[in-house]
Amino acid sequence: MKRIEAALFRLIDVALVALLAAMTMMVFFNVVLRYGFGSGIDISEEMSRFCFVWLIFLGAMSATRLNMHMGFDLVVTSVGPGMRRLLLTIANALVLGVCLLILAGTLMQWGVNATNAAPVTGMPMIWVFGIALPFSVVIGIFAALRMIGYATGRLTDLPRAVGELHQ
Repeated sequence: MKRIEAALFRLIDVALVALLAAMTMMVFFNVVLRYGFGSGIDISEEMSRFCFVWLIFLGAMSATRLNMHMGFDLVVTSVGPGMRRLLLTIANALVLGVCLLILAGTLMQWGVNATNAAPVTGMPMIWVFGIALPFSVVIGIFAALRMIGYATGRLTDLPRAVGELHQ
């Protein structure tokens, strides 16, 4: 299972690099064309925006796996271990709840987004907003596992610091 997870997130990391490179190139060439030649490629504006949306969602999934997402831990670090576990259980339960809301909203809007077309490319908008489906599932799984871990005592401390991840 760990190998499948590692392979999946390796694929996500490669996709992040490809999306960032594609977005950068599209914007750069469009700026050069607009200022240098007085014209541009209309499709590049829309596609770079779509790449940005996917970049954010995939990046959030990757960051959640590594516990590198932003957090405010002033209260959690100032309480004892038992209260810390309770607060982290509640926090992960809230994250799971939000993921369930995003999942439900994505499924409710699926038909609408599948039939709406992007103005320039004509792509179904589900290609843009559909990323919320795997996003909510992946982050929801991590939040559920962490919530159970804190509630049962298998996880007892704060998520590791960024510097500890690569040692």
